Amino acid sequence: TRAGNRTATEIFTALALVRVIEGMLPFVSPQSYRRMVAEISQLGDNQIRNIGLVVMLIGVVILFFVRG
Repeated sequence: TRAGNRTATEIFTALALVRVIEGMLPFVSPQSYRRMVAEISQLGDNQIRNIGLVVMLIGVVILFFVRG
């Protein structure tokens, strides 16, 4: 259906944008990226989970305002 195709297109568009954004820091500043990854590797599992939760919540809030 047309709605299904549109939904799939939006999902793949969002995933592509995530990849573009994720690639920006290592492309622009590989040293900063390497340092950040080293620091993250020193964090405990719960700290990383909390960071992930906060990032997801920020994303949900942004989506709420953008998509209404």
